[in-house]
Amino acid sequence: MPKLIRLYITQTAWGFVISAIFVGVLLALNVANLRSLISGSDIGLIALVMIWIMNGIVFAGVQFAYAIMNMAEKPQGPRRGTPVAVDFKPAPVKVEQS
Repeated sequence: MPKLIRLYITQTAWGFVISAIFVGVLLALNVANLRSLISGSDIGLIALVMIWIMNGIVFAGVQFAYAIMNMAEKPQGPRRGTPVAVDFKPAPVKVEQS
């Protein structure tokens, strides 16, 4: 299996794990009375799965983007900025008198 495909699959799996933890915290803290709504409804399980899947898509995308951006080469040596002028010399300007 190519390395990029393997990386995508693993990061997507981690995104769904993070989503499961996030939904668990939402239910544990009963944010917006969500636990009561899900446990009191006959289609609460479908709502719970939908929340997990939708958050999983988001977290998987963020996790994969973070992994890709983390693969960038780190700059070696000192960082260079704009050079600072050591000495200032006046620039001659011709002015015509009328």
